[in-house]
Amino acid sequence: MISTVNSDSNVPFYKELGNQGLKATDVPVVAFSVGEEELRGIDTKRLVCNLAAWNYFMSLKNPENTKFKAMFADWVKKNNLPGDDKRVTNDPMEATFVGIHMWKQAAEKAKSMDVDKIRAAMVGQKFAAPSGFTLEMDGNHHLHKPV
Repeated sequence: MISTVNSDSNVPFYKELGNQGLKATDVPVVAFSVGEEELRGIDTKRLVCNLAAWNYFMSLKNPENTKFKAMFADWVKKNNLPGDDKRVTNDPMEATFVGIHMWKQAAEKAKSMDVDKIRAAMVGQKFAAPSGFTLEMDGNHHLHKPV
């Protein structure tokens, strides 16, 4: 089964699969939008042998992700947010982080805040992402991220 269930809707979806007694050996699930936060709310023993693919997971081990997670943890602590050290990063956060930094680089290259100049300067921008890949903005303004 291919699952495109998104965000916190994954929790009841996987719980119900377990409640029905369905195992990955019966109905294997490949999910394209489930992260660590959702997995916290699920008995993961029931998920063994199912697959999840996303562009970013907090558990990735690389220097850029270590910095990203530390910056996020510092921000959470500084702003006294509930959940403190139990909060996790996720794919949309990483994508936003990359996009903002690429925009900054393009604005600096354009030496302008003019939208058209920044748009032109965006092509070819590269950024070492927390996912562990150096991402590059294509000429059509699409950013391809490995899964």
